[in-house]
Amino acid sequence: MMAACPTTQVLSLYRMLLRESSNFTSYNYRTYAMRRVRDAFRANRKVEDPKRVETLLLDGWQSLALIKRQVTIGGMFQTQKTVME
Repeated sequence: MMAACPTTQVLSLYRMLLRESSNFTSYNYRTYAMRRVRDAFRANRKVEDPKRVETLLLDGWQSLALIKRQVTIGGMFQTQKTVME
């Protein structure tokens, strides 16, 4: 993967996931995605095994690609605004 230290990669991935999650047009999807990202990173905060960290990073990159696709698809369709928006 990258030559940077795992901490830098993890923080970078975390920021990208939150930034991309905030692009959902639907309030419900946006808050759900952001909450899941925060919860997943919080749950795995203490992981120190390099192989486990690498696996989690790969899963995170796949999740980022999925969120990007869903944001793009969601942007193609108009939705009715909710009271929260």
